[in-house]
Amino acid sequence: SWHPDTDCCDWYSVTCDSATNRINSLTLFSGGLSGKIPPQVGDLPYLEILQFHKQPNLTGPIQPSIVKLKSLKMLRLSWTNISGTVPDFISQLKNLTILELSFNNLTGSIPSSLSKLPNLNALHLDRNKLTGHIPKSFGQFQGNVPDLYLSHNQLSGNIPTSFSQMDFTSIDLSRNKLEGDASMIFGSNKTTQIVDLSRNLLEFNLSKVVFPTSLTSLDINHNKIIGSIPVEFTKLNFQFLNVSYNRLCG
Repeated sequence: SWHPDTDCCDWYSVTCDSATNRINSLTLFSGGLSGKIPPQVGDLPYLEILQFHKQPNLTGPIQPSIVKLKSLKMLRLSWTNISGTVPDFISQLKNLTILELSFNNLTGSIPSSLSKLPNLNALHLDRNKLTGHIPKSFGQFQGNVPDLYLSHNQLSGNIPTSFSQMDFTSIDLSRNKLEGDASMIFGSNKTTQIVDLSRNLLEFNLSKVVFPTSLTSLDINHNKIIGSIPVEFTKLNFQFLNVSYNRLCG
């Protein structure tokens, strides 16, 4: 449908605003795109949604010209072969509500500046090759507290103690190399529902953790967690619970 002689608002995968007739959505799923994301995507100033999904032949870095898309609410580059780092400039896209960079070949550390996105509802950086620590700033999101998905990377070190100030609805840090304590994720005053910390190197005493009554799913399998299963668990409305492969007793 992408013929130069026809109105681009009628093209497949392109959506336009009915009033201004400017492109506000570009969504390219499961196609045969190859090469890099072209810099021209930055020349669509009214774009609110940009998605490249299941494009295995899409390579190269995250296109720097995306920084010009100040109206962008959803940036989804997933299941591709893009590589390089998660760029710092993403923090300038202040209208982003969803940032999804999952299932790629991204490397390097997570930029701490992502915590400056005030409207973020979900942050997906899972299934890449990211290294380094979880930024301390992720305990100080300026605005919404997004659902946080950092699983299947090579993140190391401790979970920031600043997470005690964050009330994550859903958080997945599984399959990394995280160490030490994770009790700061929980707390009686929080509304956290889903927590997955499985397959890390975490060491803390489960008996001493105060769990929120909102918790419905907890997976902490394959860690070095000690203590016993708290009797408080009987009061929670669990749909899923996995504490296997730890050092629990009692």
